[in-house]
Amino acid sequence: MTDPGALEAQAKLLLAAGRGAEVEAMLRPILAGGSGPVGLWAMLAQAYRVQGRVAEARPIQEMLVDALPGHLPTRFDLSETLLLLGDFARGWREYSYRYSLAHTTRIERKVQRPRWDGRPMPGQTLLIHDEQGYGDTFQFLRMVAWAKQRSQAQVVLEINHEMASIARRMPGFDAVTLRGELPPPFDAHCEMMSLPMAMGLTLDDLPGDPMPYIAALPDRRAAWRARLAPYPGLKVACLWAGRPTHMNDANRSMSLAMLAPLGQDGVTFFSIQKGPSEDDALRPPPGMTLVSLSPEIRDFEDTAAILSEVDLLISIDSSPVHLAGALGRPAWVMLPLLPDWRWLQGRDDTPWYPSVTLFRQTEWGRWDQVIAHVAAALARYTRPKPSDATSVVQ
Repeated sequence: MTDPGALEAQAKLLLAAGRGAEVEAMLRPILAGGSGPVGLWAMLAQAYRVQGRVAEARPIQEMLVDALPGHLPTRFDLSETLLLLGDFARGWREYSYRYSLAHTTRIERKVQRPRWDGRPMPGQTLLIHDEQGYGDTFQFLRMVAWAKQRSQAQVVLEINHEMASIARRMPGFDAVTLRGELPPPFDAHCEMMSLPMAMGLTLDDLPGDPMPYIAALPDRRAAWRARLAPYPGLKVACLWAGRPTHMNDANRSMSLAMLAPLGQDGVTFFSIQKGPSEDDALRPPPGMTLVSLSPEIRDFEDTAAILSEVDLLISIDSSPVHLAGALGRPAWVMLPLLPDWRWLQGRDDTPWYPSVTLFRQTEWGRWDQVIAHVAAALARYTRPKPSDATSVVQ
């Protein structure tokens, strides 16, 4: 038998390139008897996932968890599969192992108080703290008010500096503290993304009430309305690249040039791209009318106001997508074949955000097919009426 370590190394390279079928063909004969190194079984499960056959990966990952109950990264891998398949009941439990990974232990909060388990705690104080990325926080902010109602506690929300202004306008908590500050005394705590486990969140609970649950500042909206007024036609905000340090960024991001087929008469695009790809908007692809707003965007309040004034957002999987969804604004999301767990499978809508439409790859890396689908939908797009901001016509 070929050295398992060498096979794993070869499989990792192929999987990174989306060549799951080749990895499957390489490993299945070796594992056909039902036994073999656990590392190769893990590679086979990932080969199925890379091909979009997530349900076939599940039994392998469950077998690995049973065989290696103390190997917490394996449990986390299973959690992402379960959540992607919509199995929230077990998925949230397994997702609690997310801080047991080599790259996440450094961001785990070491809290000398029990984690809230969803039970009422009247007369006590519950600290809810955000975690991970901005998109995660936008997505789960809705649950803070639900947690206050369930817990009957005084709720202190700890939030990152960049989102504090928006969060402070939301109901459902009694005090705000900023990340890095010493919070007031509390009796129990809960990470924002542990609220689904504590409260037993199901798909039927989504999107929840109220919806939308974030609103842009009126003065910022007025300023951006004036800024965008000179541009005729359909106004579309756009974003094509995520944070390069994100573990899945190579899978979810693309180049601005790839969006060239979206350019059409009567449509003005507005770049809200931030980061290393921001300046690409100064050199738009031929046929695309593109205005860069990025240098003028000071914070998420500006982004919220822009999304409230344009007709549509077209984006890769990114934090502005979650902000648009929380605002109830129309957004079209271009997703890779193996998307993040929150987008589920086999649907062009999302229970998290009624105003968001999903456009999925059907082959690994084939953004051209997704963009062609988006371009065709854009040509048929009808502006939502002011009273029906979530309407999308495709």
